[in-house]
Amino acid sequence: MNSITNYKKAPRKSWSANTLPIKSLSLAFLTFLSVQNEIAAQQTQELKYAKPSWFFGVAGGANFNFYRGSTNQLNASFTPPATFRDGDGVGLFVAPLLEYRPANSKWGVMLQAGYDSRKGTFDQVKTACDCPADLTTKLSYITVEPSLRFAPFKSNFYLYGGPRLAFNLNKSFEYQLGINPAFPNQTPSAVVTGDLDNVEKTLISMQIGAGYDIPLSADTKKTQFILSPFVSFQPYFGQNPRSTETLNITTIRAGIALKMGQGKNIQEATDIIKDREVQFTVNSPSNIPGESRMTEVFPLRNYVFFNEGSTEIPNRYVVLNKTQATNFKENQLELFAPKNLADRSKRQMTVYYNVLNILGERMQQNPSATITLVGSSNKENSDGLEMAESVKSYLVNVFDITASRIATKGQEKPSIPSEQPGAKLELVLLREGDRRVSIESNSPDLLMEFQSGPDASLKPVQIVTSQEAPIDSYITFNNKGAGEALSYWSLQVADEQGKAQAFGPYTEDEVKIPGKSILGSRPEGDYTVKMIGQTKSGKIVEKETPVHMVLWTPAKTVEGMRYSIIYEFNTSKTIKMYEKYLTEVVTPKIPVGATVIIKGHTDIIGEEAYNQKLSLSRANDTKNIIEAALAKTGRKDVKFDVSGYGENENNAPFENKTPEERFYNRTVIIDIIPANK
Repeated sequence: MNSITNYKKAPRKSWSANTLPIKSLSLAFLTFLSVQNEIAAQQTQELKYAKPSWFFGVAGGANFNFYRGSTNQLNASFTPPATFRDGDGVGLFVAPLLEYRPANSKWGVMLQAGYDSRKGTFDQVKTACDCPADLTTKLSYITVEPSLRFAPFKSNFYLYGGPRLAFNLNKSFEYQLGINPAFPNQTPSAVVTGDLDNVEKTLISMQIGAGYDIPLSADTKKTQFILSPFVSFQPYFGQNPRSTETLNITTIRAGIALKMGQGKNIQEATDIIKDREVQFTVNSPSNIPGESRMTEVFPLRNYVFFNEGSTEIPNRYVVLNKTQATNFKENQLELFAPKNLADRSKRQMTVYYNVLNILGERMQQNPSATITLVGSSNKENSDGLEMAESVKSYLVNVFDITASRIATKGQEKPSIPSEQPGAKLELVLLREGDRRVSIESNSPDLLMEFQSGPDASLKPVQIVTSQEAPIDSYITFNNKGAGEALSYWSLQVADEQGKAQAFGPYTEDEVKIPGKSILGSRPEGDYTVKMIGQTKSGKIVEKETPVHMVLWTPAKTVEGMRYSIIYEFNTSKTIKMYEKYLTEVVTPKIPVGATVIIKGHTDIIGEEAYNQKLSLSRANDTKNIIEAALAKTGRKDVKFDVSGYGENENNAPFENKTPEERFYNRTVIIDIIPANK
């Protein structure tokens, strides 16, 4: 916060015997008050206050009015012998004001309502008798001016603009006919006064302006004053004061506003931090060597997503020729991996981008299975039908599936659309997810266990792979209470030589980081970890702790299983079919004493903080279903590790570039790790 340093101005010397004692007493009294204020400030430990959000005050200035157009008939009873055209004048503007601007925002709103003079004097004109004529108008209004306020870079400089609503208050004029210079002894005519007729009672126009806030109070004062010089421009649009003739006004206003507001106490050093102390701990597992081979059961969504404006199968899907289709095997998918995928999600997306080949092979193996392809295009039904026909043509021509086994239809929206009525944010991404062909079937041989109906997922694919590093080998940084006490926090991790790495910022209470991200190729090492957090009032909090880290390395073989389930957009409750799947398929596979690691994720659509909570809710929903199923059999031997990663792309199982990846990131991954023997 900017402030102006307070100082005492030395009193001017006076040689008057009468005034000297008075000034001396005044100076002594002011000095006494200053000392008392300093003592009070020390006793309150220099309380500091945040910038106010609400301001009240008064604005005043000068209106520089410029009249253009012409006027002749002033009212029904008086028409001067000449037409007046251009004029100008300076009028008074004074108004109380109200302003709201959140302390951490560039945006705000302003309201000024008060007296607004549009006084003007017209250029002198000559009449037929060669006598000069003068006209002065005294138009004035009650003006109401709401404005939107914007401060670039959150600086003291701001711009504003908005409508102006003016109600006529005064419409009087003064007119005088002068004397002919050729007859200097002639007596001037009397001043004619009256009210202009045909004056608009209400004007609606606009204004734009700029100002600069100059703080007058230090942040140790609860009541804070701001002085704001400003200038605004009010063009002639809508400013025709009369319903007749062509007279209009353009105004440039220059003035100054005095504003005051009350800030909130932000002395977190003695109050908030004590009440909301964060507890920072680091847990680095011993990482005893033990390789995990993970058998992964990968869910297969029954969607093929299409690009906008195209009804052809996108080239990101693996399209085979007839010879390749003959040799295609679902358990050898790695031979058909696309070459343009990121390593992080390559294994999973290899499966998904082969969905049509997997479907073709399964239909070959199950001759009685039939499907319906439903194209949803966000357009007319014919466009969706063309998309469905493209998929049908591929299955018929490449995998020799009989055409009568495949029905097609088109519609505008899918059965479960991502774009909900009234949605306004990130519509492009939502609509990308709704432009798809859904594979519907009632054939159990094609569908996931316990699923049926038009939106049932296809039977999952099983993959056996070596896990890079299990989540329980990660280093856990627990900053308990951070969600309430801190706006965000970061980590600085320094090794024995003082070489530091930075991680963050974070907003959640707990963060897990793979040991390899810190250790690199080092098998182990001693580190100093510093947590640096910022409270919600802007104060910096630091905590430091030493930790010994050990890199996870494979050795012994430990078999594990990985399952994952898919959630619909913006939901944290699994569908009933998945609840049955978790209860009757996944839970029985959990061995005695195992650890079940449950990780919730979201796509990138929506606010980051909301997605963080949504992912954790999904993970806890899955945990509750498995825990309830175990309890029914009397089991309490399983350890759970539940985490929510939100849209964090460093931990996401997929990228978020395509609708396929975003749909699969709405997931919960369940790793079942047997107990070490």
